[in-house]
Amino acid sequence: MGSLSDHQSDGDTDISDSDMDDYEDKSYEELKSGNHQVKVSDEAFACPYCPKKRKRDYQYNELLQHASGVGKSSSDKRSAKEKANHLALAKYLTKDLSDIAGPSKLDDEGKAPIGCSHDDKFVWPWKGVVMNVPTRRGEDGRFVGESGSKLRDELTRRGFNPTRVHPLWNYRGHSGSAVVEFNKGWPGLHNAMSFEKAYEADHHGRNDWYAEGTPQVGIYAWVARADDYNSNSIVGEHLRKIGDLKTIPEILEEEARKQDMLVSDLTNIIEVKNKYMQEIEERCNETSKSLNVIMTEKDKLHQSYDEELRKIQTSAHDHYRRIFTDHEKLKFQLESLKKDLEVRGQELEKRDAHNEIERKKLLEEIAENSQKNSSLELAALEQLKVDEKVMKLNEDQKRQKEQLHNRIIQLQKQLDAKQALELEIETLTGSLKVMKHMEDEDDAEILKKVDVLLSDLREKEGNLEDIEALNQALIVKERNSNDELQEARKELITQVLKDITGSSKAHIGVKRMGELDSEPFLEAMKLIYNEEDAEEKTLELCCLWEEYLKDPDWHPFRVIEVEGKHQEIIDDQDEKLNTLKREMGDKVFQAVTAALKEVNEYNPSGRYIISELWNYKERRKASLKEGIDFLLTQLNTPKPRRGTS
Repeated sequence: MGSLSDHQSDGDTDISDSDMDDYEDKSYEELKSGNHQVKVSDEAFACPYCPKKRKRDYQYNELLQHASGVGKSSSDKRSAKEKANHLALAKYLTKDLSDIAGPSKLDDEGKAPIGCSHDDKFVWPWKGVVMNVPTRRGEDGRFVGESGSKLRDELTRRGFNPTRVHPLWNYRGHSGSAVVEFNKGWPGLHNAMSFEKAYEADHHGRNDWYAEGTPQVGIYAWVARADDYNSNSIVGEHLRKIGDLKTIPEILEEEARKQDMLVSDLTNIIEVKNKYMQEIEERCNETSKSLNVIMTEKDKLHQSYDEELRKIQTSAHDHYRRIFTDHEKLKFQLESLKKDLEVRGQELEKRDAHNEIERKKLLEEIAENSQKNSSLELAALEQLKVDEKVMKLNEDQKRQKEQLHNRIIQLQKQLDAKQALELEIETLTGSLKVMKHMEDEDDAEILKKVDVLLSDLREKEGNLEDIEALNQALIVKERNSNDELQEARKELITQVLKDITGSSKAHIGVKRMGELDSEPFLEAMKLIYNEEDAEEKTLELCCLWEEYLKDPDWHPFRVIEVEGKHQEIIDDQDEKLNTLKREMGDKVFQAVTAALKEVNEYNPSGRYIISELWNYKERRKASLKEGIDFLLTQLNTPKPRRGTS
């Protein structure tokens, strides 16, 4: 017969779920062949697959329930091999040991032992009565006797195997009687009857106890029956409390009914567990499939989004480059045509029209120039349309960049300023073109005005470049100045005024924003505890609420609208604050809410205490100038000499 250690060595490697049925059949054959010991005695059984379990001995029903529970378990802690072994054990108990440990065995052993009848009513569970237990009077006047454990050990040595001996006591002490308890099974009844017969053989049975005229010496004992159960003695009262009267057929019927109910309940539990496992497996499979589909779709969407974004960026870059190149070409062509017109105008001024032919030629050239000017005006209009398209495309590109890159807001403001100046330049350019195409006989005057407009245009372009350079210089200077001011304020707080707080007489000092005031807590604790305990409880509560203040997940504020602006106030529905106010009072509540407001205002992201330059007189944040003035006042104030009053 194989040992438990042999089986343990085989369990080092696990099996897959698909091989559980084959392994279950293999383990079942090993159990049938007797390789593992299951039945220890007539009433005791053991699990060969749980050698390290504290409980080694089971009854039949307990072992069947244990094997079924482990075999059908859905826990990941149970290996597939362990589940298969226990399923094989449950199968072996049901098929091969049911006749040995089931109701048939009870029927075989249910025959009443010699000396008792099926019509006798016994106290169930089996009980024995012990009378005339030796007692003695104690110092307090009450009777004392042997303990129940000593009587139990004595009966055990004689082979009666009681589970417990309960001495009976009354107001006078030990009554000299006791009740013996035996196992509920049929072996327990056999032990009880042997117990009774042994004392009857020594003439110390029930009849001997109640016989008149015989001296009562030694212990008398018998099995408890209906007479004892219904008696008005202390024994009868105790038996009625702990047992019932039943015949052997009634006990057999009850045992069979309990067995059937247990099998039915176990069968129902197994069916429910199997259905639940199937449902869980189906849900897991559906969830796994849906997750795979969702992940695939997510990857596709992410990939298509990246590709589309790259295409948009590439096309926008190429389109901008083409527009800029075309704009530069058109601008160069317009400048060239403008210079040609200026040269021709100068040549026409130098020419002397002495005859009609030359004048006609001059008129023809003027007409030709007018046509060319009309063409230039149309070209300028087309250029304006192109510029408008450029502006629209620029706005579209800005919207796309705002969606993709939120970091260029500051650059857009500078671009707006530049576009405003460019708009003024474009206005001057338009005025220039209008002046060029005015119908006036005096061409020289027109050309002078064109020169003035061109000079203004170049001046505006130069001013635009100067403004941009000045703006950058001012931004750098402002940033450096702000950094220097912040460093000076920080140095004033951390090094110079760090020891000056609100407790001193100074109206300018350093305040720790978000620090919890412990005085209201101490006043509340003094109402409950003494001086020493109040300080200790105050320290504990302050530490607890400081941790609450540091918790970023706790935000007891709500947003309201005041004169069109959003403002955060303390949430009066917050559970923690309401509990604090109800238990500790208004002063403690105000101290906590004040610290909350300071943390939310001065350090909402970090939620830790920071130092701030503070005007205690006006209860506001002090400026750097106020701090420096206060410092100079402190330095110029003469300090009192030592030894002078």
